[in-house]
Amino acid sequence: MTFVASAVALHARAVSLAEMIPHSFLALLARVSIAAVFWQSGQTKVDGWMVTDSAVYLFENEYRLPLIDPWLAAHLAAAAEHFFPLLLVVGFLSRLSALALLAMTTVIQIFVYPGAWPTHGTWAVCLLVIVIRGPGVVSLDHLLGRWWHGSAVPPAMAGNRPHMR
Repeated sequence: MTFVASAVALHARAVSLAEMIPHSFLALLARVSIAAVFWQSGQTKVDGWMVTDSAVYLFENEYRLPLIDPWLAAHLAAAAEHFFPLLLVVGFLSRLSALALLAMTTVIQIFVYPGAWPTHGTWAVCLLVIVIRGPGVVSLDHLLGRWWHGSAVPPAMAGNRPHMR
């Protein structure tokens, strides 16, 4: 076998192995990874349950978002960076959460750090995988979807299933 033929065969084998990786594994990895990014960012904006003065200062003097009061923007960002990552980790309202964080990523890219497109592009890919392909089977969305459509009944909800077919 020639070198080229060996390389082609090795490539084909690698592709075959890569295609065996389940979407659910990749979706879980994407959900947890991107949730960590936003959660950590949210943590820099709060002290306990309160948004810090330094976070508001950044929105007033550094970020300068158009059309929104800096105090409100700081509070909304801190809330979103905690709320949506929690939903992503448990896989509840995953597509909506990913879409919200994708919108936030777009705002950050356009108005805050336009030079950070490689980082924001990576975030966007993780979020788009969730929006387009869904959260995978390791999610509340999947479990509730199966229950709603009648193919599985969570034990805690037995007897409370909607009778819509």
